[in-house]
Amino acid sequence: MVRRYTFIIALLISVAAAAQTQYPVVVMETTMGTLKIELYDNTFRHSDNFVKLVNEGYYNGLLFHRVINNFMIQTGDNLSKDAAPGTPLGTGGKSYTLEAEFYPEYYHKKGAVAAARQSDQINPQKRSSGSQFYIVQGQPINKATQQMMVQKNMHPPFTEEQSNLYATMGGTPHLDYAYTVFGQVIEGMDVIDKIAAVQTDERNRPLNDVKIIKMYTVK
Repeated sequence: MVRRYTFIIALLISVAAAAQTQYPVVVMETTMGTLKIELYDNTFRHSDNFVKLVNEGYYNGLLFHRVINNFMIQTGDNLSKDAAPGTPLGTGGKSYTLEAEFYPEYYHKKGAVAAARQSDQINPQKRSSGSQFYIVQGQPINKATQQMMVQKNMHPPFTEEQSNLYATMGGTPHLDYAYTVFGQVIEGMDVIDKIAAVQTDERNRPLNDVKIIKMYTVK
């Protein structure tokens, strides 16, 4: 058991080291706790845009309008600010989209920050929403399930790091190479779990609002 925990800690350290970035850390204060997000250099279109919106205060007061336990929590719809209870949400946001930025080293492990987008039917280029994004919760994916996904062409062969982290931390590997991952939560994993566990309506909107109080950058 000690060896297993040592292995997991080593993996987390290696991931954190690989994720060192020129961008400031983004702090997200919510009504259920605080998260810190590190942004990736290679996904500069998304990272630049995200920092710009954060600095403009765009996300302050917005709701997590779509929450699915063991999957993800989503925000970024400007129409969610002060939205009345039960109001359908998810169609708002910036009018522009961003070119997809897929990199094999950026994948949907727990805590991944990724851009939402419209479906392939109307968005075959997989361009990202200009403002809506989600944070992955997911769940552990064992090695046998990973092998099945590869055999059924649901996922390219997993790297050793991907395989180990999906098996231990968990995530949503079926979204890899389909949605742009541009950052990672480095503090506040427990907050993800708290938000993901709230009761929701039939549209996956929390019955009791979960709000972003404010977001800001720190060096």
